[in-house]
Amino acid sequence: MKKFKIYKNIRKRAMIMGLPISLFGLMMASVIGSLMLIIFSFSLSVIILVLLFNFGLYLGLSYSVKNPNLLHYQKVFPDTISNKKAFLLPPEENPNHHEEN
Repeated sequence: MKKFKIYKNIRKRAMIMGLPISLFGLMMASVIGSLMLIIFSFSLSVIILVLLFNFGLYLGLSYSVKNPNLLHYQKVFPDTISNKKAFLLPPEENPNHHEEN
């Protein structure tokens, strides 16, 4: 009797050819545009350039999927959210700081 492995990674993103759905759609749009370019301007140099462009795009997209830190420049949300005013100066140098006696 055949045994089936339980799929536990149900929350991971769907991948097609190693790319998420949105990046795969971008890749397919590039391929379709390349085919149109080849059809309307048929020459050997255009075919080679289009193939190199699509191959480079695929390598770049797959590299960016494997290393998501490359496109992450800054944090979107702060670590804490507070209604207190944030003063960068220490209390003794801050003119707005009032000590309570």
